[in-house]
Amino acid sequence: MNNERLIFVTNDDSYLSKGFRAAVEIAREFGDVVAIAPDRVQSGMSQAITINQPLFLRQVEQREGVEIYAFSGTPVDCAKIDFDHFFADKRVDLVLSGINHGSNAAVNVMYSGTMGAAIEGSFYGVPSVGLSVDDHSADADFSHMERYILELTRHLIEQKMPYGVCYNINAPVGALEGVKWTRQCRGYWTKEMIESTDEQGNPCYRLGGEFVNIEPEADDTDHWAMNNHYLSVHPCTIDQTAYEEI
Repeated sequence: MNNERLIFVTNDDSYLSKGFRAAVEIAREFGDVVAIAPDRVQSGMSQAITINQPLFLRQVEQREGVEIYAFSGTPVDCAKIDFDHFFADKRVDLVLSGINHGSNAAVNVMYSGTMGAAIEGSFYGVPSVGLSVDDHSADADFSHMERYILELTRHLIEQKMPYGVCYNINAPVGALEGVKWTRQCRGYWTKEMIESTDEQGNPCYRLGGEFVNIEPEADDTDHWAMNNHYLSVHPCTIDQTAYEEI
């Protein structure tokens, strides 16, 4: 690799997902790419890391300007091996995490493995972006958001971002009206554990639920933007201090 910029790409839907491959192609517009993603779906892992077992890395693709690897860890594990192994003595210019199949707006940002990896990138002082579309299907369409992502990424890579700040970018399904800079919508999930039975008839529980928006009239949130056909750009910070309580 010899491009002057180094771009790291990861996700939580595994290296096989369509969204991950789309993110790699976006990243190629800005530099040489090392892409390391989980070898299986790792959705909902947030900032989880692997502590008590070895992790295994294998290269699955190499072409001009692109190296792609599958890793047996979480999305944050992927970020850690990138920064501590591949680029230990080099400067990473950008982290792209995604494109996630499913929204990471509102409180989902706290659960998301996609955002976990983007947040990890911000620990290293690197411009970091989590990308998601509100479509869980394996064949999700990213074409309506790619032009905006290219423009936003070009803007972010050229500016110095504050330590511990990253961007959570979410797109609705279908054509976009434009871009909105937003804040995280206040809300919560309810009725999450759905009782069911397994193939043997044993009782079990599966995660489902409904999102409850506690500020439906607010027009400056990520949830509002997506519901109104805008691409939401939500700046996030790792500082979880409730300063008003000090």
